[in-house]
Amino acid sequence: MKVILLQDVKGQGKKGEAAEVSDGYARNYLLPRKLAVAATSENLNELKQKEKAKAAQEVRERAQANENAKKLESIIVKVTARAGENGKLFGSVTSQEISDALLEQHGISVEKNRIVQAEPIKSFGSYEVKAKFGYEVSGTINLIVTEK
Repeated sequence: MKVILLQDVKGQGKKGEAAEVSDGYARNYLLPRKLAVAATSENLNELKQKEKAKAAQEVRERAQANENAKKLESIIVKVTARAGENGKLFGSVTSQEISDALLEQHGISVEKNRIVQAEPIKSFGSYEVKAKFGYEVSGTINLIVTEK
């Protein structure tokens, strides 16, 4: 019997896949536990529509990631911090502060866990920080740390 899996089933396949299983396994295990539905033509068409929608969404997200990466090249993000007499910051500039400044100043939303700092920023000056957008797309944030 051919079924469409609604959840990952060990030894059969992943969620959303069509799988060929024995009739008894489908009737007695998969269907009563709502792990799968019968692969009727209606259900198969619905599965294909969901796959097309998912692919289209991925294309839109990839385009948005590329657009954000290009925007980052031409902008400068300014972060203010407090420091002691010798120019050393109290603490360091965090990914969260960079993310908040980027959203506030330029309207680009980047999650803090997507910002990669090679080393902690502990003094004033200009820095280049990587931002990973997913889909193998990354951009460089031009960052200037100034005194409050």
